[in-house]
Amino acid sequence: MAIACETIGGQRVLFVMAVDAEYGPHLRARFTPLLTGVGPVEAALVTGMALQELERQQALPDLVVCLGSAGSRTCPLGKIFQIASVSWRDMDASRLGFTKGVTPLIDHPVNVPLVTPLALPSVRLSTGANVVGGEEYAAIDADMVDMETFAVARACERFEVPLMGLRGVSDGPGELEHIHGWMELLGLIDERLAQVVDLLPDALNRQQPPVMAALRGQDS
Repeated sequence: MAIACETIGGQRVLFVMAVDAEYGPHLRARFTPLLTGVGPVEAALVTGMALQELERQQALPDLVVCLGSAGSRTCPLGKIFQIASVSWRDMDASRLGFTKGVTPLIDHPVNVPLVTPLALPSVRLSTGANVVGGEEYAAIDADMVDMETFAVARACERFEVPLMGLRGVSDGPGELEHIHGWMELLGLIDERLAQVVDLLPDALNRQQPPVMAALRGQDS
């Protein structure tokens, strides 16, 4: 497993993406990500293993940035958004008296807050193991949907590393019927995500105290 942290704004940053298809030439010119594979199981497994190895090396990142594409019925296609919070739409133990979206016997909110250091529009994201399309959006209490960010957030919490999310809208309006419908805008999203990544040095340089302390301040 290749694990490469970048030094940005004086901080160690680990970029996490799902698959190579989202990692186009503009992002390739800026960083080497940890590629997890598709879905929450793969994302949690690979991110957790990577952070454990970095902890063993005493080289944990100061910040993890999870980025890629997402679906939305309310956010414009091709636009990049910062993730204010992420939830897990698959988890439903409400028959046992637990709040939908909360893992039983684990203390986490339905909407887990993420670090938002950039002056970008922020949205609420829902993670799940299904590809969402059509009328399924109506049942999801979030602005955007993906398949990895909540899982990455759980791994980051285990190692007390703050997480930032960046997502570009690849699909949502109409019905998504084939992989080509998802891939059509990935080139544009790659270019626009790269432009946002270029904003990170100034944003992280301004983080005084460091990002972790800022995250604790958000949670208090």
